[in-house]
Amino acid sequence: MALPIVAIIGRPNVGKSTLVNRLSQTQNAIVHDKPGITRDRTYQFAFWQDREFLVVDTGGLVFDDDSEFLPLIREQALTAITEAQAALFVVDGQAGPTVTDQEIAQWLRLQEVPVFLAVNKCESIEQGIIQAAQFWELNLGNPYPISAIHGNGTGELLDDLVEKLPESAELPDRDILNIAIVGRPNVGKSTLLNTITGESRAIVSPVSGTTRDAIDMLVERNDKTYRIIDTAGIRRKKNVEYGAEFFGINRAFKAIRRADVVLIVIDAVDGITEQDQKLANRVMEEGRAAVIVVNKWDAVEKDSYTIYEYEKHIKDRFYFLEWAEMLFTSGLTGKRVDKIIDFVDRAAEQHQRRVSTSVINEVLEEAILWHSPPTTRQGKQGKIYYGTQVSSRPPAIALFVNDPKRFNDNYRRYIERQFRTSLGFTGTPIRIFWRGKKAREMERSTNRATKV
Repeated sequence: MALPIVAIIGRPNVGKSTLVNRLSQTQNAIVHDKPGITRDRTYQFAFWQDREFLVVDTGGLVFDDDSEFLPLIREQALTAITEAQAALFVVDGQAGPTVTDQEIAQWLRLQEVPVFLAVNKCESIEQGIIQAAQFWELNLGNPYPISAIHGNGTGELLDDLVEKLPESAELPDRDILNIAIVGRPNVGKSTLLNTITGESRAIVSPVSGTTRDAIDMLVERNDKTYRIIDTAGIRRKKNVEYGAEFFGINRAFKAIRRADVVLIVIDAVDGITEQDQKLANRVMEEGRAAVIVVNKWDAVEKDSYTIYEYEKHIKDRFYFLEWAEMLFTSGLTGKRVDKIIDFVDRAAEQHQRRVSTSVINEVLEEAILWHSPPTTRQGKQGKIYYGTQVSSRPPAIALFVNDPKRFNDNYRRYIERQFRTSLGFTGTPIRIFWRGKKAREMERSTNRATKV
């Protein structure tokens, strides 16, 4: 559905992200007592009564300061207002009206959307009425006393808000493919997001750690819908202090878990670091499909052999991701960025692929014919009876054998290679479970008990 949008606007540290979490009934927006935590526009689904809408969290607005990210935050807030059907102006009831509140109110009066004034931090109902009354001077209509932390007063606010929202436009239902963009700080993740979506969706800066929240963006390509999630740069754990960066990295790890395909972004100039390896290994352990995106390729001095040497370098360092495809891009110039979705589609298709039991056993028969299972020192040989795929996302195959201990690591890797050689599974990890006689007997007993 094409949902109406509500922009959350206000100066720093008035509780905008707390209100977003309250309205969306999630903890997705980072809440911290330090001003300036939210920078980009972050979208969350919300509903009230029988109405669904999107709430857009924005950075704290300051008009008289052009330091650091503040001009870019203003640009993001302006974009949020432009696409919104209503605005929630959040102020601090305990602090009272400030000069910045007056400036924001004046700016909002010039916008062509209905504005609702939410006086936050009114934890006491009786005192909240008095606190909210101070904000009549902003000339934005009725000030609603609320507590974003406890939920007090939000019902009355939402009752009036949803009346101003247009009806949702019905669109054909379709599956949404989740894509997470992950990598170290300053490798160009936000630039890639902006280039893919064709808009300034995320703030781009040479300063490491600019992105803090996990930013969701819906994109439609070739009659398919993709949710692209930009994430905070992930540094070594020992270098991360408790606070905004800590929460941002946790959001990044959650984004990996909810993704179908992960874009692992590498800085072509810096090459692959130990942190890149750890992050890629995390993607594999979570069972996600992956595409390795070597960004900033335009900044590398090249000859006719450079790309082949770099591919070998990646395969050597990412030996555990030999199944992932590579793409060399430039988020800055846009070169080959348009091919990312094609790579994602191939990886997603293999990630959710199912193979019939008969085909799996044909591969096993041929593999055993070329290389029979090992024999122990006591002369006992391993036997593979049959195999079957038990799940997908990622594909998981159960092999029923006489004794899993008789199959060493080399033979297990050989069997996985045979599956990949014969069946593909490019772009996705596969899981292989070796089940012995006891496991099979327990499974049969369970099935018999279930039937009874």
